[in-house]
Amino acid sequence: MRVAISPQGNGWTLGALLLAAALAVWLLLQPSLIQGLAWPLRLPAVLLGAWALGAGFIGPLEPPSRRRWLRRAASPPWNLAALGSFALLLAVRSLSA
Repeated sequence: MRVAISPQGNGWTLGALLLAAALAVWLLLQPSLIQGLAWPLRLPAVLLGAWALGAGFIGPLEPPSRRRWLRRAASPPWNLAALGSFALLLAVRSLSA
């Protein structure tokens, strides 16, 4: 499998990559933001975080998938909405704790 960096990157792609990296580091430093949630809320938060961070990191790469739904989920505006929602969730959790 060959992965290539896309030369047509824009500011959104770089911003999403940097935001995903910052959120990943934030979660490494404060895992209690997710661990403190009740189990019925924790599972959707973990799934949203996996989608948001995964799509944020894969953004600069060309998705090798031919599946339309997978390519669509990893590209704007869906990945930016997931990343923003996850960042908002973590910000609300950190302010309320």
